[in-house]
Amino acid sequence: MPDRLRFAPSPTGYLHVGGARTALFNWLYVKHYGGEFLLRIEDTDKARSTEESTRAIFEGLEWLGLTWDERVVHQGANLERHQADARKLLERGKAYRCFCTPAELEQRRKDAEKRGQAFSYDRRCDRLPKDEIERRVAAGMPFTIRFRVPDEHSTTWTDVVHGDITFPNKDIDDFVVLRSDGTPIYNLAVVSDDIAMVITLVMRGDDHISNTPKQIMLCEALGAPLPKFAHLPMIHGTDGKKLSKRHGATAVGDYQHMGILPEAMLNFLALLGWSPGHDIEVMSVDDMVRLFSTEGLLRKAAVFDPKKLEWMNGQHLSRASAERLLPVVAAALERAGLATQRDVEARREWYLRLIDLLKIRARVIDDIVRQAAPYLRDHIEYDPDAVAQQWKDRQTSADVLAAVRERLATTSDWSP
Repeated sequence: MPDRLRFAPSPTGYLHVGGARTALFNWLYVKHYGGEFLLRIEDTDKARSTEESTRAIFEGLEWLGLTWDERVVHQGANLERHQADARKLLERGKAYRCFCTPAELEQRRKDAEKRGQAFSYDRRCDRLPKDEIERRVAAGMPFTIRFRVPDEHSTTWTDVVHGDITFPNKDIDDFVVLRSDGTPIYNLAVVSDDIAMVITLVMRGDDHISNTPKQIMLCEALGAPLPKFAHLPMIHGTDGKKLSKRHGATAVGDYQHMGILPEAMLNFLALLGWSPGHDIEVMSVDDMVRLFSTEGLLRKAAVFDPKKLEWMNGQHLSRASAERLLPVVAAALERAGLATQRDVEARREWYLRLIDLLKIRARVIDDIVRQAAPYLRDHIEYDPDAVAQQWKDRQTSADVLAAVRERLATTSDWSP
């Protein structure tokens, strides 16, 4: 059966380039091996989730051309199923009610710190007699639901990227799956939704490796088949630290507005954690789909280098047809006040020739706009530093330019 994969962002901000890279690898897997690529919006955090962020995710994916199959799943709409799965865990003896308050847990954590010990939950609520549990529930005492981690053995899986990974169960606390207000904790919501969506391969960043043993335990306790897992390397800045806003733009939308082509962005992101082999760097989307393989996925953290992205974009600009670039360049010219869309359409062939002339030396779309300015303005503003360096004798420079203009005006044959 073909695999089913999902991209599951939280709508609490923009579409991060790391998220876009994860979506791309899921999409490439499906396009290369066959299967279905699904989109799930993990909006259970109502306080931080926004419609604006959800739109930004949709727009970013659509700009990149990463289309999904089936309808979008909104995790927040699945609350009843999440609660039902928590009750299943209780009924099967895989979880228990915990009546410890946040204040009590915090005090025990502080006491453990004073003793120089790491805090771990002592399972005191798991030892409560049945009649005491019933009494507390009847009295309306608030409780969370904790998953009972098996004491013995360990949890192991064979990761598509990292190979065998093992976590000793003794190192994992009994963890909360349902809060006292009835809302699910991340791991329960994810597993419940993955089961319902019949996800067979979970491909995500390796910052989720620590969540995986808990999710495997939950999946087994709910009696569902385990998916495969593939954990992709983190993306770092050029300083070797986790990519963040201090490194500059990290939103996909920022690069769209900076004049990066979507195919160049995809090419650049694809190389952040995957190698097509044979020292290949510049690829079309079709090339990426054809060359993609899980064997090429890397373990080492990838480096997001904005200069490399600009170089990559320049490669795609020079290879793109003028027809492909015309709508993007026309919009940029209009924003710069150099030409309207109507102007461009009226002189379409001339603009196509201009783009072919200028794209070779461009790194971003705005480079084409800057180079086009002298062709579209009667008055040209020169760089003061360049003027000081090159026009030391202004009269001589003016005479030379006048002579060049005269020669050009009488030239009829422009062939090489």
